[in-house]
Amino acid sequence: MQPSSYPYAIGTIRRLWRAFTSGGPADLRQLDPLVARSWLRCRALGVDPFKSLPDCPAEEDGLEARRARCERLISIAKPFMEDIYQFAGESDAVIYLTDRDLYVLDALGDAALFRHMDDLGLGVGVQLREACVGTTAAAIALHEGQPVQVVGPEHYCHQLHVFTGTAAPIYSPLGELIGVIGISTLEKFSHPHTISALMATARAIENQLHAENMLSDIHKHLDELNAALQSMRHGIIFLTADGRISHINPQAGKALGLSHQKAQGRRLRSLVELPAEIDVALREGKPMEQREVIFRVGKEPRPCVASVDVLREGDELNGFVIAVEQAAQARRLAQRAVGTLAHFTFDDIVGKSLRLTRVLYYARMIARSDSTVLLLGESGTGKEMFAQAIHNASQRASGPFVAVNCAAVPRELIAYELFGREGDPQSGREGRPSKFELADGGTIFLDNVDGLPLDVQARLVHVIDSRGVYRLNGAQAIPIDVRIIAASGDVNLLDRVQEGRFRADLFYRLHVLTLVIPPLRKRGDDVPLLIHSLIARFSRRMGKHVHISPEAMAVLQSYPWPGNIREMENVLERAMYMVEDGGRLEVEHLPRKLQEAVIGGASDDVLSLAEAERQAIIRAGRACRGKVTKMAEALGIGRTTLWRKMRAYGLSARSFKTRDEG
Repeated sequence: MQPSSYPYAIGTIRRLWRAFTSGGPADLRQLDPLVARSWLRCRALGVDPFKSLPDCPAEEDGLEARRARCERLISIAKPFMEDIYQFAGESDAVIYLTDRDLYVLDALGDAALFRHMDDLGLGVGVQLREACVGTTAAAIALHEGQPVQVVGPEHYCHQLHVFTGTAAPIYSPLGELIGVIGISTLEKFSHPHTISALMATARAIENQLHAENMLSDIHKHLDELNAALQSMRHGIIFLTADGRISHINPQAGKALGLSHQKAQGRRLRSLVELPAEIDVALREGKPMEQREVIFRVGKEPRPCVASVDVLREGDELNGFVIAVEQAAQARRLAQRAVGTLAHFTFDDIVGKSLRLTRVLYYARMIARSDSTVLLLGESGTGKEMFAQAIHNASQRASGPFVAVNCAAVPRELIAYELFGREGDPQSGREGRPSKFELADGGTIFLDNVDGLPLDVQARLVHVIDSRGVYRLNGAQAIPIDVRIIAASGDVNLLDRVQEGRFRADLFYRLHVLTLVIPPLRKRGDDVPLLIHSLIARFSRRMGKHVHISPEAMAVLQSYPWPGNIREMENVLERAMYMVEDGGRLEVEHLPRKLQEAVIGGASDDVLSLAEAERQAIIRAGRACRGKVTKMAEALGIGRTTLWRKMRAYGLSARSFKTRDEG
């Protein structure tokens, strides 16, 4: 019954029960509707109101499993159950707790009443469903989802008429009904306030469950946050509004040279000297985007890439988040982003001539050292390919390879390009790393180094000597670990030194290891190898299969290639576009200028004696199909003399033979 029903008419309720259980007419409208619905359900279930209790025996092995599943509910509810019992005067009451299936998980109370209920079979472990024990406060509370009190004869089963039961449902934080808390007393001790006290107790248990659930979620999220902060590549520092470190992960400690455990709770300013940019951001409470800065721990500089985020709640400043990363790590990311990789190895350099074989032997020896290298050779001979191959065969192969064409950058920008620029926090101008910083841990290739202005050459000397680079407008040297490979198209670079157009100190610092790459005209039999290699490469790129005729091969091999390999690549790629898939590259596919240079044209230009001699040998080779004895006879010179002249002009007898003869 509900508290509003007090004082209850026990006689009326008893008469209604007798009439209903005997099958006679009974006006259930005089009952509490919750009780009336329960009686109807009990009749429908076939419950015998006069039977002994309970019809559902207490669990044995299953009870402990249920208690284990509800351990959290029991541990929270137990103190509240004890409080109710003490409030009731520790007499005449039994307080119990059930799970969602109405199994009694725990109970405490008056010993005499406990024994009485136990004698009826209503001890711990019994199930209080209507099908087992008829109408009870616990069964109605679970079925209806609301608090209820059942007095004496309101119980469907006669043996329970001596009791008054009060019960209230307990809900989980997600709104799921997970159990019932109840009080049983003798009917003569019924009190209307019992239901209010039990309702408050059920709400208190729910609130405690909710608080513990929230606390558990908070701990879980905190553990996840800590795990994320520990595993982050970036360093993270959380500061309070007054600059104290509330959290710092190991990566930040490593970047700043601090023990992250000892730094906790201390002011950041007491541990490191802050860069001006970060100092301004913290004092003014303004965010700072990612910038290169230098912290100082004692006298030791700590270059970092850092950013500052401001934590606010409304207008109130709550703190800051500083993200820091060691500059070297940031540079490695930048290196990967800009693709600073060397693709060529010594296996990619095609050729078997004696000159090239000798150069490759020395290049491999050079790769084993870490000294500065100077590559000399005409334009187009493949100096950058050699530089990449040296890098990939060295101990720096896993590091970046940064190439700078010193002649391609305008004179007024070359210093900025090479040495970078220091940022200015006052003007908001961002800094830019130098090419040497981007190449840190690897190799920097300075092509056409002879094109550097003299003042830039002087700065380069200082970089080589100090192993550090000063950015433009910078006051702090940034240490670097870089191997320098320089290249010049002027094989007589020393002449420039003597003329004062190239600094002697830079020349001798670059001249530690020197490699002279031969021009294509002096590589003899390498020409047909290169031609076949390039045709195969372009065939793959263009998705076609192309052969070359012996006549075209003879013309290509006889050409002096003043532009070296780069010119050959240009000629063959252009010719390949003119040939159909499966076709042959013929002489007519080659540029007319090249044909005339080899075969002779209609022009009246006067040839030098050397060029006239070279073309005479070419004509003799084509007429005699590369047979040296016949060529010598046709030219009126000895075989030995012919061989010597052919080597001097970079000609090979093989190039004049047809495929069947070759």
